[in-house]
Amino acid sequence: MPIATVNPATGETLQTFDALDAAGIERRVAAADAAFRDYRTTSFDRRAALLRRAADLLEQDQEDIARTMTTEMGKPITAARAEAAKCVKAMRWYAANAERLLADEHPPQDQVRDAGAVHARVHYRPLGPVLAVMPWNFPLWQVVRFAAPALMAGNTGLLKHASNVPRTALYLEDLFRRAGYPEGVFQTLLIGSGAVEGILRDPRVAAATLTGSEPAGRSVASIAGDEIKKTVLELGGSDPYVVMPSADVDRAADVAVTARVQNNGQSCIAAKRFIVHTDVYDAFAERFTAGMAALTVGDPMDESTDVGPLASEQGRDGLEELVDEAVRGGAAVLCGGRRPEGRERGWYYAPTVLAGITPAMRIHQEETFGPVATLYRAADLDEAVRLANDTYFGLSSNVWTRDEEDVRRFVRDLEAGGVYVNGMTASHPALPFGGVKRSGYGRELSGHGIKEFCNATTVWQAA
Repeated sequence: MPIATVNPATGETLQTFDALDAAGIERRVAAADAAFRDYRTTSFDRRAALLRRAADLLEQDQEDIARTMTTEMGKPITAARAEAAKCVKAMRWYAANAERLLADEHPPQDQVRDAGAVHARVHYRPLGPVLAVMPWNFPLWQVVRFAAPALMAGNTGLLKHASNVPRTALYLEDLFRRAGYPEGVFQTLLIGSGAVEGILRDPRVAAATLTGSEPAGRSVASIAGDEIKKTVLELGGSDPYVVMPSADVDRAADVAVTARVQNNGQSCIAAKRFIVHTDVYDAFAERFTAGMAALTVGDPMDESTDVGPLASEQGRDGLEELVDEAVRGGAAVLCGGRRPEGRERGWYYAPTVLAGITPAMRIHQEETFGPVATLYRAADLDEAVRLANDTYFGLSSNVWTRDEEDVRRFVRDLEAGGVYVNGMTASHPALPFGGVKRSGYGRELSGHGIKEFCNATTVWQAA
């Protein structure tokens, strides 16, 4: 894939970029390694001051970077502004909390004595340069949620961003440079996916984090495993959205629309499979379908647009194939199911609701990365749990119920990294984020995320 900015609303290539050659990659890896030797010894106060400055600059740049993101991957401009604001919030949160999260841990003194020591503690140290392989769907947030904790822990960062968001990638390097970070602490690598293996195998690169597709995760994990290097993977999701009889069905249906089409439906944590108890299925389906059908599809720069284009022609065509295959297999189209009229240019797809999904259909297992929802009818709680878990993925989940016994069962039995009750999944810097099964492993955000790229060092001292 060429490294280029292509406007998905028009299909027009706006700018192409040359990939770094081997010498350029070597210079940047060497710079990250050299910078780490000094940066790792800086104080938390110094790191926090730098990160706060980056947050201030990003806040000032909000409109410009929002327009860049919308131009490169098609999210509505209102969502792009919100993404930038979320990054500012996360930066400030880590600047305020990193020192506390990485404070030395002291076991009880009787356990210290039992270990034969006078003093013992756990001390957290940074690992070194971390390679971040990041996706296009949240081109600012995905990077910041890695970079803010990693840099606050004392690591340096090497960003390999998706090839269709190079302007955003270069902006991020410039942002940290303007904030005053030393040379080499955070760098963007304009490279294709074929160059990742060589960088990951470089002994100066300590670890890697990847957010992206399952095949990309398998590739990075296998290389890192061969090199015995730490990885964090956040891969696909096919999140269930379960509605039980005691739920506020109208509220659940309204939130379901947002949960499905956030970021034009191109979000790993977007609700995708809507599993509704038979007692409330008809009421939910009617309101949810009406809400999806009423969405405004259009120019993502227009303030009134709810759903913009998909990020690539390949993505739109792949989604279309999933829907068409399901329809040929007997699925019912409650709304959408086609490219919207009047949108011949660009990679648009109408908000779609499908019912009558069977396990034989690809859409039952494969992730739908776009504004397409699948509806399932569940006879009882046991069937709802079974349907929810009937996927290779396990990123997050949504449950709507006022019954505490329902909540207990879902929290116990759902195979996912999160259970959101009476609300939609959303990431927050204070809460760990990640999944199980083929959604990956490790956690981002919170104290769990900042410790992923730290060496938990046992310090044992005798008299």
